[in-house]
Amino acid sequence: MKAVKYLCALWAGVMIYALLSFLYGVMGFSAYHQLEKEQAKQEINIENLKQINQELKDTMNSLLYDKDTLAVYAREQGYASASEKFIRIVGLGGNQKTRNSAGEVVAVLDPQYIPDRTLRIIATCTGITILICLAMFDLMKILRER
Repeated sequence: MKAVKYLCALWAGVMIYALLSFLYGVMGFSAYHQLEKEQAKQEINIENLKQINQELKDTMNSLLYDKDTLAVYAREQGYASASEKFIRIVGLGGNQKTRNSAGEVVAVLDPQYIPDRTLRIIATCTGITILICLAMFDLMKILRER
């Protein structure tokens, strides 16, 4: 019966290792939830990029097919037709040009986890601690009987 008690220390170490790797390991719940957050962030970024892409397509189509829009953009760039003349007034500020954003760079963060070697060390130390405690209790029991 004493040997079974000492095997419980081994099983406790194995169970602690399994539990820690299940929760905090490379493929554990903690890393999984971090990856889910990153996926949501990337999906939002993709939606923003799709919206920017649609706006740029609309701008491109209006410049290709609408002469009035093309004339407005040309005037913003400083171009004029042969019959037009520019008058520059100093002190009113520069020419305000509209700039389209091409989106933001969203860097993917690697999930944070506890390395497997650390989990093994924790489980081994816990198993050894339980084993030492059981041995000490047996030793104290033997010393009391004498």
